[in-house]
Amino acid sequence: MGSYAQNQGSMIKRNHDSTNLKSSVVYFGVEFHQHDGQLSQSNDGSITPSLGRISEPSRHWRDVFWLGIFVIHLAVLGFVLAVLGLNRFKKLDRFKIDRYTYKIIENEAGQTETYWPFYALAAGIGTSLGWAWLSLLGTRANQMMKISVHILTTYLAVISALCFWDKQIFWAIAFAIGAALQFMYVMSVMDRFPFTMLVLQKGVKMVWNVPEVMRVTYAFMGLMLVWFAIWSFGVSGVVASSIGDGGCWWLLGVLSISLFWTGAVLCNTVHVVVSGMVVLVLLNGGQGSSSMPPKPLLRTLQHALTTSLGSICYGSLFTAAIRTLRWEIRGFRSKIGNNECLLCCVDFLFNLVETLVRFFNKYAYVQIAVSGKSFNHSARDAWELFQSTGIEALIAYDCSGAVLLMGTTLGGLITGTCAGIWTWFKKSDRVVMVGFTAMLMGMILVGLAMVVVESAVTSIYICYAEDPLLINRWDSEFFNQMSEALHERLRYRSARAQEVMQHNIIETQTSQETTTV
Repeated sequence: MGSYAQNQGSMIKRNHDSTNLKSSVVYFGVEFHQHDGQLSQSNDGSITPSLGRISEPSRHWRDVFWLGIFVIHLAVLGFVLAVLGLNRFKKLDRFKIDRYTYKIIENEAGQTETYWPFYALAAGIGTSLGWAWLSLLGTRANQMMKISVHILTTYLAVISALCFWDKQIFWAIAFAIGAALQFMYVMSVMDRFPFTMLVLQKGVKMVWNVPEVMRVTYAFMGLMLVWFAIWSFGVSGVVASSIGDGGCWWLLGVLSISLFWTGAVLCNTVHVVVSGMVVLVLLNGGQGSSSMPPKPLLRTLQHALTTSLGSICYGSLFTAAIRTLRWEIRGFRSKIGNNECLLCCVDFLFNLVETLVRFFNKYAYVQIAVSGKSFNHSARDAWELFQSTGIEALIAYDCSGAVLLMGTTLGGLITGTCAGIWTWFKKSDRVVMVGFTAMLMGMILVGLAMVVVESAVTSIYICYAEDPLLINRWDSEFFNQMSEALHERLRYRSARAQEVMQHNIIETQTSQETTTV
């Protein structure tokens, strides 16, 4: 692996003068300038001049169409939520909406203010869990992640039992299936957890050494709470309405998809900001380096909220769903064994998802933070970089994203359970509706806290693929551990490919002999 690092390091183009050793380094498709091994700052008005780039054009607005869709969606949805909430706020059917829904009226009408406090509790619990995670990030993060992995299955099973007890059969079965899938996934990747925890620990170390990103996360959590106040106001009006459960669930489904997209946009904006800061720290050899540009956080945040926001909105629609599906298929695929029929079906799904991952992956956000490319362009460049350097084998082995998702899910379940218990004592017929929507709120708030570590991990992988010496300079022991793990994974893949090839040859020979006979 030492030769791999040297080959990657040879991308540096040396240019000597009479006084200083100067060099140009190409990272992320962008040229940087060095003085005596330190990246120097450029003042040419490039994308992020403070990054030390010397020949990069100004940033352009990317994926503007999706930015427009997102803004219009927020405006329209905000109006609809206000109408739905005000229609039953301190006065039943203020806007006479019931005259349009009289054919599907099945429930006794309530008032918005009856259900709004339940969501206020959910927001408070979700915020507390998120803040607790950020506060304990430097001291108890490893223990918290282990707890998330091992408790989630049990928690899902307990909720399933409670749903059976309350005769909510559909949700009981859904949570039971979730518990089974969670257990199967954890068992299938148990051998990967030591390396996963190592990567997460280094991600935590990186974030803890860049405290500015914590303040950004707190600010975005506050912004999310403002939107929650509007969203939960409208949702409370829906839950309080007199329309049947089918109509309520249809409306809640639409509003939940909207909330998921909005929350994902905020999470991924934090992702871009943190990634930009982490890459800066790694490129400059530390936050305290004299080559670090002034106010890097402000500039990174400015780009994330302007020219790159369209790319963030676009990627937020699809990335999470594709990534989750990929984890499940990978875990299931590794435990199939010799069932060729089932393996064929799973391989088809796996190849389909792998094609989607090429254009929708979380590593695109690092490229967006540094180079300001469009989302698909960034995702494709990141994936091609991993494929060309072999790092994709290491990423496929790493389960850090899944572990963080487990923590996010557990936080959401705790939030939904607390809100659901209070609802059960007040309005027992609306427990599932309130609990489900409160769970989404908790997941988003905890996810905003988790994303800082995920951003650091993705940035570390991107920088390792660009130039392993960047990681070696930051943490030489971790560099050696990553290099050893990569070597093992590449050797494993090579051995497996040879095994498959030999198996195919034997099958072909057997088939030919049978045909001859």
